[in-house]
This record gives sequence, structure tokens and C-alpha cells, in this order.
Amino acid sequence: MTQWKRGTLEFDEEQVKHIDLCLGCRTCEGVCPSGVPYGRIIEAGRADVEDQRRPSIKRAASRAALRQLVGHRGRLRAAGDATRLAQKLRLTSVSRSGRMLPKLAPRFQPPASNVAPAIGPRKHRVAFLVGCVMPILYPQSHDAAVRLLQLAGCEVWFPPDEQCCGALFAHNGDLEGAGRLRETNSRIYDAGQFDALVVDSAGCGAHLKDFYPALKNRVKDLSEWLAEAGLPEPKRDVKMRVTYQDACHLAHAQRIKKQPRDLIRAIPGVDWVEMRHADICCGAAGLYSTLEPDMSNRILQEKLDDLAATRADVVAVANPGCQMQLEAGLRKRGSAMKVLHVSELLARAY
Repeated sequence: MTQWKRGTLEFDEEQVKHIDLCLGCRTCEGVCPSGVPYGRIIEAGRADVEDQRRPSIKRAASRAALRQLVGHRGRLRAAGDATRLAQKLRLTSVSRSGRMLPKLAPRFQPPASNVAPAIGPRKHRVAFLVGCVMPILYPQSHDAAVRLLQLAGCEVWFPPDEQCCGALFAHNGDLEGAGRLRETNSRIYDAGQFDALVVDSAGCGAHLKDFYPALKNRVKDLSEWLAEAGLPEPKRDVKMRVTYQDACHLAHAQRIKKQPRDLIRAIPGVDWVEMRHADICCGAAGLYSTLEPDMSNRILQEKLDDLAATRADVVAVANPGCQMQLEAGLRKRGSAMKVLHVSELLARAY
């Protein structure tokens, strides 16, 4: 990539294929003794590639969808409503991407006041990232996350007019689009007062920590924040055999592995089982499963074998891409194993 920028190496599509096949999982960062920020390097490299290559129809469509849909809340909501109707009419089953989607419930909506009060004495005021795809694909994860924050004594503020954080844009080489979203969101965050910005999507959290310097150390993954703030004693047992899939951008980019495990193991009734290779990517990787479906599926099949070996009732996750990828794979195999966001699993104890 450096040689391309310097003009010492001719741009070649065969070489680009190596960048295309990179998951961007950032595992290399976790083991690099020099702390090289490979995630940022890959994103910058992909931006250079997109400036030079002749995009395929699939990649051009993906970039257009990001800029014209994901970056606009109203359009994305309309697309979610249309997809929900298409699912009822069984129209989404005709394409691979449609078959991977979860069954859509009504989207998550913050309270009209944009504030959810703490349950009990208020200890903290936190902002909550609603985001772009999470409120449409997995509103139940947001519902559970907000309730857990309230139980932890947090007043939860939902920043009005907040946009997509830009993670999907940056991961796919559109740093210009990601930058515009950062400028918009930064103005909104600057106008608010909060102790932390809590995020329940690992990819978004990693992007916010890397690309929003004004937030400094205030971006917190949900499990990271709950481990710090503390939860009340659980009220009921959750009698399930549970394993956990590390989200790449949580384990490798944010170095958070212990907190979600500790929270899950503290749930009464849980029969915990550690999965083999839990910190290896499931193959979702943002839009990777759409752009590189063959390699994504190869990675997924190995992950499903590891999951099956645990004989768990539930696999807990911390990222919507992982959840959708694993759900689709388990569904295709006819497995009864459920995929739940960590927030949903924890909320069952209350």
C-alpha cells in the first residue's frame, strides 16, 4: 500500500485481491509487539484502492447503499419498513442477503423526551448510541441494553439527530463519507453532557474510539461500562448452557474479552462453556459476507463446528454482524442453538 502511494509499485488487481480478502478483524493488532495499527492501515489502503480501481457492480452498489441509505436515517427507516413488509410476503427468500436477515420486529425508538430515567438513585448520565442498523435489525438488543443501564443507576440520553457513526463506511474504504458523519455527530456530542457514550455494537465502539478524538476516553462498550458501574443482584435464574463468541472489534481492537465473560458467568443458573477459537472471526466482518461470500462461508463453517462442539443452548455475541452471520449459519444447519446479544442474556436475569 505504501509503495502504491509512492508510485514505486504499479497498481494491480491481483495484488488488490489480498486486501479485499482481509477481514479487517484486527487480530494482527492484538499480537503485534510494536502495536502497529493495522486496522487504520487497511482502511486507508482500501480508500486508496477504491480511488484507483474500476469497481465491480457489487462494490459500486455497496458504496451507493452506504452513502444513499445507511447515512440517512429517514431513508434507512423506510428501507427497514419495506423489508419488514417483504418478509411478510416472503419476498426476501429469493436472495442470499435476504435469507440472512433476521425476522424484523418494529424498530427501536428512544422515548419522546430522549431521556430514559435511572431506576433508583441516579449515579451516572450516559449517552447511548442508537446507530443505523442496530435499531432496525436488533431492536430487542437496544431495549435490553437501555434497561440494564437504567438498572445500573444511569440516566440514559439519546442524542437527537445522531447519525450513523461511520464505521461501515471506514471499514469499506469510504473515509470521506465516514469523515462527514463524524463532523455531524461530533457537533451533537459536543452539545451534550454525559459521563460516557455507551455502545452495544463492537464495530461502532471501535470506530468511535479510533476516529472521534473529542470523546477521548468516554466511549465505552456496554459490557465495559456495566463491569465498571455495576449491576444490582439478579432476580431470577437463567438455566441455560451458554458460550460466547468474541466480536473481533471488541476483543482485538478494544482489548475487551474479560468483561462480557464475567458478566455472563455471574448470571445465576448459567452453565458456562468456553468455545474453542472463540476469538477467531466468524466471517461476517461488516459487508465482507456480501462482498466475499465464498471466503466468508468457509470461515463460518469452521465457526459453526466449534459452536456445535460446545452443545450450548445459547451463544452470546456483542455485535450485530456476528449475530446475523451466526443465526443464518445455525438456521441453515437446522440447529436449535439460539444467538443472543449479551444485553438480552443479561436482561433475562432481571
